[in-house]
Amino acid sequence: MIARRRPHLLWLLGPFVLYLGVLPFANRVRPVVLGLPFLFFWLLCATLLTPVCVWLTHRGDRKRGDRRRGEDRERGDRKPKERRA
Repeated sequence: MIARRRPHLLWLLGPFVLYLGVLPFANRVRPVVLGLPFLFFWLLCATLLTPVCVWLTHRGDRKRGDRRRGEDRERGDRKPKERRA
């Protein structure tokens, strides 16, 4: 249901899958990649991809907010609705 309304949140599944879902398959010492055992290399790549996934989610959320503010202005609202913390 969330995926229909906010599909950009699916990017947050990326780090979860990289760390936990694929970890049993990546748990190998050989081959050695860039001088690192494969497991360390895999975790390094997952760590570097996590901020990218979070940024893509943030970008999608921000675009959704911009569209929502535009719809409010089209309806005749003078001010965008204030968000509560």
